[in-house]
Amino acid sequence: MQIGIPRALSYYDFFPFWYGFFTDLGIEIVLSDPTTKETMSKGSSMVVPETCLPVKVYVGHILNLLDKKVDKIFVPSLQSILPKIYNCSKLRGLPDLIRNVIKKDFTIIEATLDKSEKKQGLYEFLMEIAAYFNITDFDRVKKASKNAWKVYNNFQVMTRAGVPYKKALKSALENKVIIPENDKVYPINVALVAHGYNLYDERVSMKIFEKLEKLDVKVHTAGQLTHEQMNEGLNSMRSRLYWANEYEITGAASHYIQDKNIDGVITINAFGCGPDSLMLERISRFSRKFGKPILNLSIDEHTGEAGFVTRIEAFVDMLYRKKRYGILNKIKIQDRKEKYNNIECKDMLQ
Repeated sequence: MQIGIPRALSYYDFFPFWYGFFTDLGIEIVLSDPTTKETMSKGSSMVVPETCLPVKVYVGHILNLLDKKVDKIFVPSLQSILPKIYNCSKLRGLPDLIRNVIKKDFTIIEATLDKSEKKQGLYEFLMEIAAYFNITDFDRVKKASKNAWKVYNNFQVMTRAGVPYKKALKSALENKVIIPENDKVYPINVALVAHGYNLYDERVSMKIFEKLEKLDVKVHTAGQLTHEQMNEGLNSMRSRLYWANEYEITGAASHYIQDKNIDGVITINAFGCGPDSLMLERISRFSRKFGKPILNLSIDEHTGEAGFVTRIEAFVDMLYRKKRYGILNKIKIQDRKEKYNNIECKDMLQ
């Protein structure tokens, strides 16, 4: 038994879970290759221009799996993950989109998860997936789900401890929890706020983690925050939760904007993403209240790396200058206080 999983969209959030689930059921996982320029080009050619970049990339990964002769591909419909909390329409209708743009003979495993509806919860979702492989034993599926949660929880423990995404994923799939010590002190701390598929896909994000590391910047992400911290961030912005991904965008951004140890915030969003444009506008307004510098990076398949790098370097340079100015200003204030205290002491002696 074999299943193809596109290395795009929900892969970056939930693959550890799916790995634990499918391997326990004895189903071999075939991943699409990492995103390349060709992946983007092929995916973009299949859909209308107004389609957002993450969906174009997803279509490209489906084509890559078909090139590998995979005949069953996992394309779930993730309607809502909590009651009345929804995903964007493109993610909700992903199976229909794939069916209509790719006219090839293959099986779309299109199970539906919708916590806003009765009898469409997690176990119903997992049973629907297993049925494509003639697995109907509930106890077997439940056992596989326990293994899935084990792998997923190990992954989350490491990401919250600040372990880089790729290292955390590799260790979790090997059934390990490895948290290396990192005593390095960085002069600048930046919060990087984006959806997982815009952040951890190295072709889409243009290896932004490596670029910031070379600039001696420590990066903080939503993966390092607890659910409670992100929820507090949402509440402080007086934001009413509607979109499923508001925790990792609005909640995380709000938390880091209020964190005095964070020098600035960088957001990455796909051009033309409706929900993101609304959330980023609120984040930008909120950051101005706290005087926190923010850089909004918008990406599509035409984004050039040179301009991308220039904007990041200019933003980081501004953060360095701002921090130096703040340190110098504190030194001057301290000097003035000491001089004032010395004058007071002399007056008292006289």
